[in-house]
Amino acid sequence: MNTIQDYFQEQAKLWTKIPFAQLDQAIAQLERARNEGRRIFLFGNGGSAATASHFACDLGKGTIKTNRPRFKVITLNDNVPTLTAYANDVNFETIFAEPLITLAERGDLAIAFSGSGNSPNIVRAAQAAAKVGVATIGFTGFDGGKLKDLADLNVHIPCDLFGQIEDVHLAMTHAICEILKLEHVPH
Repeated sequence: MNTIQDYFQEQAKLWTKIPFAQLDQAIAQLERARNEGRRIFLFGNGGSAATASHFACDLGKGTIKTNRPRFKVITLNDNVPTLTAYANDVNFETIFAEPLITLAERGDLAIAFSGSGNSPNIVRAAQAAAKVGVATIGFTGFDGGKLKDLADLNVHIPCDLFGQIEDVHLAMTHAICEILKLEHVPH
């Protein structure tokens, strides 16, 4: 990639590869979690952590309807004291898994954002979610990494550039929230 035009031309190609069927499934899982009063746990590293935080804000505030239950959203990467305590006292791989084990209950939903799908702390959290009966959605790039096989639902963007993966993941979360604002969410 040599020019800014190259970046956006490559980005434009990704918009034709959006996995709409998986997004519809993610919307259905989120709507079910809202209606059943389940908690939704979001997490990621770096830019993916920013996407998780942004999505939590949009779900928690941006989808409020007076006649509908509110989303119960917790972003694990935003609790810096807990995150750093586990990183320091145990190891970095546990920073999402341990709080998830503590807070999650069977039937809740965990959503992981990972460009590579191979970050050890993301992989460990997906494994922990499965052990406690929490459904998982993975938003991935590259080849999906280990997360693609651990997540119950993998929303994959086939790209090897973190920035472009994160661009598309964020746009997909915006689209999801727009659908979840509707009076009747399509199933």
